[in-house]
Amino acid sequence: MSQAKDSHLRRARGRPRDWHDKTEQNTIKSLDRAMEVFAFLSRTGGLSLSALAEETGQSPATVYRILVTLEGRGLVEFDASEQVWHIGPAAFVIGARFLRRTSLVDRARPVMRALMEQTGETANLGIEKEGAVLFLGQVETNATIRAFFPPGTLSEMHASGIGKALLAHMDDRRLGRVLGGGPLQAFTGQSITDLVGLDADLARIRARGYAVDNEEKTDGMRCIAAPVFDMTGEAVAGISVSGPTSRVGLDDIDRLSVPVMDAARDLTRAIGGAAD
Repeated sequence: MSQAKDSHLRRARGRPRDWHDKTEQNTIKSLDRAMEVFAFLSRTGGLSLSALAEETGQSPATVYRILVTLEGRGLVEFDASEQVWHIGPAAFVIGARFLRRTSLVDRARPVMRALMEQTGETANLGIEKEGAVLFLGQVETNATIRAFFPPGTLSEMHASGIGKALLAHMDDRRLGRVLGGGPLQAFTGQSITDLVGLDADLARIRARGYAVDNEEKTDGMRCIAAPVFDMTGEAVAGISVSGPTSRVGLDDIDRLSVPVMDAARDLTRAIGGAAD
């Protein structure tokens, strides 16, 4: 077989010649609509057919066909008692396969375990994904009251310890793309809702090396986070501890920040990274 023909076959197996072309001729509209419904449903605690159709701007008949198709693959499921649709177990299986692909999660596990044992609070790992924090892993404390961010949970960047730790190390262009130009959503009375206030907080984070979610997403819960860097010095993940304000008081922040930053440095080294 000639070298040119062999090269052509290798390319054909992986991707066509015009794989960069994302115009309508190379997209499947019905699949795109289905993925829009699936992605929206994944961000909710369950929705009725009519609510899902309204939120996605598609007809109930179209959404129903999408849901039934996804249900056949186990990607969504229907709760007949509540008349709502939920993400199905097959979605978790696919997500778990993605997590196995990256060594970050594997390398982080012993670091998070040690952090939880040292602080007595739940340890978390997250990355930025499409403008939100995607939690990849958690090691829970044995204490009765605890924070709970199961793998796959999404959280707003500006109201998250890990989110702010990552935002603090983004360049201005990327920061603007992630945050947008409008006001920031308030979740509690402590939430930062303006870009000027957030910018000041990010400057403090860069100066001291860690971020604090001071009841900004959930009343009664605090989180302390630090960034993890890759080999280029880019902040690619964050590691944190989170717990109730009854155990994580304002006077405890400085004490807990030390093992959190140590854990972030340990994980940075474990993935071959370099702190900026």
